[in-house]
Amino acid sequence: MALNLPVRGNAKLQQLLERINASETLQAYWEASNITAIGRLRINDHGPVHIKIMTNIALKLLRLLADAQVTPSVVADYALEPEDAEVVVVLASCLHDVGHAIHRRDHEELSVVLAAPLIDNFLAGLYDERTGTLIKAETLHAVLTHQRDIPPLTLEAGVVKVADALDMEAGRARIPFTTGGPTIHSVSAMAIRKVRLSAGEKKPIRIAIQMTNSAGIYQLDNLLREKLKNSTLAPYVEVIAEIAGEEERIVEHYSIE
Repeated sequence: MALNLPVRGNAKLQQLLERINASETLQAYWEASNITAIGRLRINDHGPVHIKIMTNIALKLLRLLADAQVTPSVVADYALEPEDAEVVVVLASCLHDVGHAIHRRDHEELSVVLAAPLIDNFLAGLYDERTGTLIKAETLHAVLTHQRDIPPLTLEAGVVKVADALDMEAGRARIPFTTGGPTIHSVSAMAIRKVRLSAGEKKPIRIAIQMTNSAGIYQLDNLLREKLKNSTLAPYVEVIAEIAGEEERIVEHYSIE
C-alpha cells in the first residue's frame, strides 16, 4: 500500500515518503501486525490502512498547530526546523504499531525495538549525524508514548498520540473489540460517522465528530478524552460531538447466554 501525504515542498519529507513506500521490511511489519491484530486476536486493524489514515491526521494536526504559531518541540529545544517536526511525526506514525508483529502486549516497547534500525535506514544521508540522532530519539519517544498511560513530553509525540485515537470513523475505533458479537466497544465504534479537523474558534484545533447514535460518547469518553488529557495537545484542542439527524438504531437484539 502506497502512503500518500501532502508534502507541501518539504524535500526531506518527500524523500522519507519515497523510502517508506519502497521498504519491503516495513510493508511486511504492517502485514504481520494485522495478522496479529485481526487474524489472531480478532481486534481492529493495526496495519497499513490504519497507518495511512492516522499519518494524514497527524500531519494535519501538526500543521494546524503551526498555523496558530505553536512551536514544535524540536524547534524549541534543538533549534531544528518545522519541516523536521513533520519528519518526526510522519516517521513515528508509520512505526508506532509495528510491535504488533511480535505481540500486542507491550507493543509500544516492541515497536521501539523494531523501529530503531528502520529509522537509521530511512534517515541515512538526509541529515548530519547530530541532527539524525536527535530526529531518531524524538521519533522513538513518540512511538513509545502513544501508549495511553505514558505522558508524552513533546508536542510531536502528543500529535501522534491523539491522531492514533482519531482513527475512529465508521467503526474503526482504536479501542479493540471482539468481532464475534455486539459489545459496548463495537456498538459505540459503529456510532462514529465522521471526524473533521479544522482551525478552532477558541483554540488552534477543532475536532468535530458526527455520530449516528449517542453510544458514540463511549468512544470519546473512554479513549479520546483519556489520550487527549494525557498528551501535550490538551491546551490546543476543542472537541465537539453531535448526532446528525435522527438517531439510528445499531443493535436490534442482544442476549446473554
